[in-house]
Amino acid sequence: MTFCQVPTLLDNGGLRQIQQCAIAHRREINWDGVPDAFAAPNNLPANFFNKNSPRGVVFFTPGSGFQVSGNAGVAPIEFDNLRPDASREFTTFSPQRLFTALASPITEVLFFVPGTAQAATSSGFGAVFTHVKHDDSAKIEYFDVNGRLLYSAFAPPAEGRETLSFLGVAFDDGEEVFLVRITSGDVELGGSNRGGRDLVVMDDFIYGEPQRLP
Repeated sequence: MTFCQVPTLLDNGGLRQIQQCAIAHRREINWDGVPDAFAAPNNLPANFFNKNSPRGVVFFTPGSGFQVSGNAGVAPIEFDNLRPDASREFTTFSPQRLFTALASPITEVLFFVPGTAQAATSSGFGAVFTHVKHDDSAKIEYFDVNGRLLYSAFAPPAEGRETLSFLGVAFDDGEEVFLVRITSGDVELGGSNRGGRDLVVMDDFIYGEPQRLP
């Protein structure tokens, strides 16, 4: 298993570290090509990246849905539509859009053979977070098809505003990831719980090419 944490990704050194951690035969989601009709203030369909842009993932949340932040000149940027001060806290790894669940900090990712309803597994997964202030607030959990926890880790914190952190795990001993659960801080965007310590959202996802379940 390869475990990778990279805090404060604000320079080319951070980018090189992500590339070194990169999962072989991978897919990436950076949100920036999402049409305006599916970005803030509108919600993103949970199956957008298996139907509209087939990359083999479908999202779930106990909250009310998902949103990709708006482009400048089209809608308020970096979720200022959900919280007026959000763009002062967040930054992007790949400009200019971010991603969040609504009314919950939890996003679950299920894998599919891209463009189909055939369940699949992946060899690993990583995500870029923005505004992680504590070492126990942004977490990724990896589960196999039987619901067994394969691994769990927290993203590294970074001091200040407009910071970035990366957490990723690549499994290389035969483990197959069926579901990924991401916890992005403890503050809800688009929900009633505006308290908590860490307001965290996500940027790029990277994951192993989904493989059909036997």
